[in-house]
Parts: sequence; C-alpha cells; structure tokens
Amino acid sequence: MRQRPDALMLFAAGFGTRMGPLTAGRPKPMIPVAGRPLIDRALALAAAAGTGRIVVNTHYRADAIAAHLAGRPDILIAHEPAILETGGGLKAALPALGADAVLTLNADAVFTGANPLASLAAAWPAAAEAGAEALLLLVPAAAARAHAGAGDFALGPDGRIARRGAFVYSGAQAIAAAAVASHPGTVFSLNAVWDGLIARGAAFGLVHPGGWCDVGTPAGIAEAEALLAEVGDG
Repeated sequence: MRQRPDALMLFAAGFGTRMGPLTAGRPKPMIPVAGRPLIDRALALAAAAGTGRIVVNTHYRADAIAAHLAGRPDILIAHEPAILETGGGLKAALPALGADAVLTLNADAVFTGANPLASLAAAWPAAAEAGAEALLLLVPAAAARAHAGAGDFALGPDGRIARRGAFVYSGAQAIAAAAVASHPGTVFSLNAVWDGLIARGAAFGLVHPGGWCDVGTPAGIAEAEALLAEVGDG
C-alpha cells in the first residue's frame, strides 16, 4: 500500500443532469472544453503522470464513450448496467485495477498547474507511512472555479482532514483498495468510505497548487475555458 499507486479509475458513468440539454444526447465526459472532450483531458493527465492500468466506468450513453475509446487497448471499460455510485463503481472495478492503492479521477474537473495524478502518486508513499488510507487532492474554496457552496473539508497541520472547512475536493485522490473493498454493499458513495476513514484518522489531504474548475454545469464550461486561457491552453 506504501508503493506509488499505478492504476487509475476514471469516473465516467454519471447522467450529467446539471448540464441540461448538453447531455441529452451525449455523456458529460464527451462535452468539449476549449476544443477537447473532458475525457481526453483526463486521459492526457494520466498519460503525463505515467499512470499504468486505466479503467473507465460507463453507464449513461456508454456507447459513445466506448466508440471514442475504441482502439485504446491500454484502457479497460467497466460498464455498469445500473449506477453503482462512486464507491460501488470503484469497488466493482478493483479486480481489474489490480493494485493495492489506486488513483481515482472525476472526468468533469479541469486542472492547471501541477499534474494532479503525479502529485498524488508522489505524495502517497509518505502519506501511507503516516497512516493514510485515502489522500484527497484539495483546492482552497476561495480559489475554486464554478463551485457553489462552502468548502468540503478542513485540513489539519498533520495532513489529516475533517468534514466542513476551507477546502474543496478536486475530484482526484489516491486510496487504498482495501478501504473500498471492505465497505459493505454494492451501491454507495465514496463519501461513506471517507467518513469511516476520517473517524479513525486515516483520511489525509494534499493541496493542489494550481488552478481548478468544476465542469458540472454549462457555466462551468465557460469558467474552465477562461481558466485554461489564463495559462495559454485553448
């Protein structure tokens, strides 16, 4: 578990209902931001980070994602006939991921600055040595683009996190496979796993030093494109 995680779960199964008509005929990961589909941006991060095995889960408009990824033998598609939520989807994919610790990434986040997956992979061994079973990449709520509401987590001086604070979850993390495999049931959110880890001091946070945008709504697309334009991307 203290080795660098070398497998990625990319979450792409959701309905994208907050996108309204934009997802009536396509899955949210296929929505372009600055000329590139969100899923391609996520996969580019994985490639740049040197991530090994990649599993993409699908459900809504799964055929579009499968067609888009055709010819990519390095990517395994885990289709969910019914939505399993983030925790259940990851739990079901653990045998395919085949790692003691894995990275996960939401397809609807745009990052600038340091590669989020590379940062998590590099920080994981030391965090795990300190007792981490999950390492969440966080963004200061004041700097989060297109994010509504207060922060999700507080970050302690020892790196441990607690609920409600000045930081937003970025949609990227490293997590021990055993922490997910041991959670009961088949349909559950990763939030339920995190709550258990927080209760026993095994959930840690890492602050992303660059920009971040939640691309969950049409307004988020414009915000993400503005963010990318600031660094000369798109």
